[in-house]
Formats: sequence, C-alpha cells, structure tokens
Amino acid sequence: MNPEKDFSPLAPSVVRALNDKLYEKRKVAALEIEKLVREFVAQNNTAQIKHVIQILSQEFALSQHPHSRKGGLIGLAACSIALGKDSGLYLKELIEPVLTCFNDADSRLRYYACEALYNIVKVARGSVLPHFNVLFDGLSKLAADPDPNVKSGSELLDRLLKDIVTESNKFDLVGFIPLLRERIYSNNQYARQFIISWILVLESVPDINLLDYLPEILDGLFQILGDNSKEIRKMCEVALGEFLKEIKKNPSSVKFAEMANILVIHCQASDDLIQLTAMCWMREFIQLAGRVMLPYSSGILTAVLPCLSYDDRKKSIKEVANVCNQSLMKLVIPEDDETDEGKQSLSLQMEPKQESLSQQEHSGPRAACSDTFRSSTERVPVTLNLDGIVQVLDCHLHDTAIGMMTRIAVLKWLYHLYIKTPRKMFRHTDSLFPILLRTLSDESDEVILKDLEVLAEIASSPAGQTEDQGPCDGSDTRSGQSELHVPVVKASQLSSSGMKGMECSPSTPTMNSYFYKFMINLLKRFSSERKLLETRGAFIIRSEHHISLCLSQTTAYAKKIFLLGGMWHFILTFTGLKQVRKE
Repeated sequence: MNPEKDFSPLAPSVVRALNDKLYEKRKVAALEIEKLVREFVAQNNTAQIKHVIQILSQEFALSQHPHSRKGGLIGLAACSIALGKDSGLYLKELIEPVLTCFNDADSRLRYYACEALYNIVKVARGSVLPHFNVLFDGLSKLAADPDPNVKSGSELLDRLLKDIVTESNKFDLVGFIPLLRERIYSNNQYARQFIISWILVLESVPDINLLDYLPEILDGLFQILGDNSKEIRKMCEVALGEFLKEIKKNPSSVKFAEMANILVIHCQASDDLIQLTAMCWMREFIQLAGRVMLPYSSGILTAVLPCLSYDDRKKSIKEVANVCNQSLMKLVIPEDDETDEGKQSLSLQMEPKQESLSQQEHSGPRAACSDTFRSSTERVPVTLNLDGIVQVLDCHLHDTAIGMMTRIAVLKWLYHLYIKTPRKMFRHTDSLFPILLRTLSDESDEVILKDLEVLAEIASSPAGQTEDQGPCDGSDTRSGQSELHVPVVKASQLSSSGMKGMECSPSTPTMNSYFYKFMINLLKRFSSERKLLETRGAFIIRSEHHISLCLSQTTAYAKKIFLLGGMWHFILTFTGLKQVRKE
C-alpha cells in the first residue's frame, strides 16, 4: 500500500492501525471508524459515508496484503454498526467485499470475514433479505470449510440468517429456488447438511409454501437420502416426512404429475432406504391423485413388479409395492376401453378409488381436507397408456430371472386388462399369445393357473370374435402369423367324444379364433415337449376343467365351460396319453 496516498477522511493513524498485524490495534482503528461514520450519519453526509466504505473495500478488504484485508473487514463491520438501521442503504457495498474474502486461502482471514458479515447482518436484520442468495451461496461454501474455526463462525452466521428468515414475511422464495435446486446436488456431506437444515427451516415457516416447488428439489432430496452419514440421512428422512404430511393435508395443491417420474426412478434404487421411502410416496400418490397417475402406469409397474418377489429381508418394500400394485390396478376402468375415434381421453375427476392407510386411521381436519379434494370441480384429461403397460408386462413375462410372485402379478394384470379393456387388449393378443403359451411350462402351479385364466378369457371373449372367423375345423384364416398357424384337421381324426366338444351348431356358443389357436399350439407343445406332457399335461388339463367348473356358476361364463370342455376332449383325442386320459 502506498503510504503517501490520501485516505481522507480516514486519519493517517487509523490507516496505519488498519494495516497492523496485531488484532488489538486494528480493533482500535475500527472504533475510530465507527465514531467517524456516526458523525457523518448525524450530518446526513451520505457522500462521505460512501467514500469511507469505498476506501475500506477497495484499498483494504480487497488488498493484496493479508493484514490490510483483515483491517478492511473489521472496518466495514464498524461502518455497519455505526450506520444502524440505515445500513440497509449501503448493504451491497458492505457485503460484496466481505463475501469475496470467503474464498481467501488464509483460514484466519475467512474467519474474520465470517465475523464481519455476522456483525453486518445482525445490524441490518430483514434488510439483508434482498441479498439472501449471495449470502446463502457464500455460507454453503463455508459449511464445508476444512477449518473448524471457520465452520464454527459460519454456523453462527447461519443461525442468525435463519432467525431473520423465520421472523420475516418478505422472503423471496421464487428467487431462491433456482439456487436451492443447484446446491441440493452437492456431494459434500457438510453442504448437504446445510441444505437440509435450510429446507427444514423453510418448511416450518407458515408464510412460505415450499410445497409448490417440491418438484424442483425432490430428486435432490432422494439423492441426499442415500448419504453415508446417518445423521444426514435422518435429517433428510424428517424433511421428506414433513413434505409428505403436507401433501396429505393439501392434496389439491400438489403437482403429482410433475413428481411421478422422479418417484419411479427412486423406487428402483439399490439403496433400501431410498427405495422404501420412494415406494411409500408412490403409494400415497396413487391413492391421493387417483387416475392422474394412470399415464405413468408403465413406469410405475416397471418399478413395482420386481419388488413383489422380494424375500423377507426386504419385506417392508414388498408390502408397500403390493399396495401400490393393487391400487394402480383399481384405477383401470371399463371406460378406458373407449375407441380412439370416440374419445381420445377421459376427463375424470382426480379421485382416488380408495383411502390411503393414513386416511383410514385418522379423521377430522385431514378427512375434511381430503373430502374437499375429492369434491373439487377440477377435471383433468387422463389417458391410459395401454401400449406401454402391455410392453412392460410382456417384458417381465419374457424375463426368466423374475420371481414367481412377479409373474403371478403380471398375469393378474393381463387378466384384469382383458376384463376391463378387452377391445384395446386384443390389439396386443397376437404378440402376447406365444409367451402366454410358453408360460404353461412354468414350474409354479400357481403361475400356470393364472396363465390358464388369461388364456381362457382370451379364448372366450366376444372382443376376440371377427367377422371372418373361419370354420370350426380350426383352420386359421389370418395371414402373416406363422407361429400361430392352425393346420387343417380332418374330421376323421376326431373321435365322437372330440366332435361333441368341437362341433358347431346354432345352439352352441361362438368361439373366437384364439380358442383354436390355443388348442392347436398347446397340442404342438405337448407334441414337441413330451416331458411337458408327461409332467404337466394332466395338471394343465385338470386345471382348465376346474376353472370351467368355477366359472359355470354364472351364465356369463357359459361359453368358457363349452370351450374348455372342448379342449379337454380335443387333447385326449390327439395325445393318446393314457395317464392324461386317466386323470
């Protein structure tokens, strides 16, 4: 620093003291500066006040000499104390040089910067809120400072700033969210702890509605939930729990659709805590938002179905996943089978089909709020993405590594879709039929039973009937489907018992083409896989006969009785397998 330079209105003795290496001398100089600025305030001499701040900033706080920087910091804090409530008029000039010192290589200087900013903020109080983002940005960096003294100083400043935000109603949440969204992806444990602590504070302020911006930070919160620190994971659990409570209280203000895919991703996490938490959120979303979640069904099923085969080590995840699966299935209704020409989408009220578990346990304000949500006049267009759902189900059936409970759930879904949306489902039947036939070779009896139920529904559904259905001899009139080709069977090959089950007459129910495809392809499998015939053939046929007896209780299933009985005689005629015939 040039000793001959004029620093007036600062006296030469003050300038020398500010540059001194001893803290006590710099403190004496700061008291002189405070006294000088008070005089300028009394005279309303804003020009001189700005000049003093500029000198302390440019010539000291931003100096190349470390002792000068320390003198500049204590001098700026003295100015703020002298200005009192008027410090808000000069905050930009006071704060910026101090924040610059947060990046200094000298840990002692970073500590002095914390101390100076604490004094500035303490005096200005609510006036610092327009500068909140730069303060938060600086503090988020100091939260991860390696020096314990600096970290301790930053924590004091952090608590002061939180008090100010909590007691103020002028916090700019909209302006803060972009910075929060950026900082929430930090991998540093201390920075994460700092972020979560601020989210908890903002959640606790009645005038701040952080729920509106939850889609912006939800992904980051789930990533923090996987932190190695138990303390940070617990803090994040608490924050997510508070958000979920708020969602249950105010479902009408929640942006469910914007968060659905975020949950789908984290429901597939390898971390058990993340997966369980995300699955619990998904359960509540499906039950609270209802059909709003239908467009995301394929993603939800991708995440949920594998969990159904978890063992007892992940029992909690399995149980919640099962509730998600059942709740989602109930959202599919017959109206979803409307043709594309008739209606592109259903405009249905956002109404859950069942209460959440917590709704069943509690009543009062929560229930009243939920009722308000259900009675809302808001109508949202909802389209069932059946193609995506079928693709996911088909993929899981082809995956030989999936567990038995997942395969059963997939078959239950297919059966449900054929019941609720038969016309649209039959567009996919040709692609599903081969894997459904192969599933008859499954080693699980329960899987085979569910598979047979699906095949029986396909074979008997009126939606599968076509005008050009072909003769009753089983020939396939469709082209381009070699894997389902049905060869012509001569009448002489049928025994009298077989003909009784297969002959067509005006009094017998009409069979759709998939009945013939099912029988012929089943015979082909028995013929090519003799082991399947010997080990599972009797069970398959006996199961079909059992299904037909169960379904015979209603006239709506009379056709199935005839069809399955016909299959029984047809297979016995062609296989000639004695043990099957005896069964």
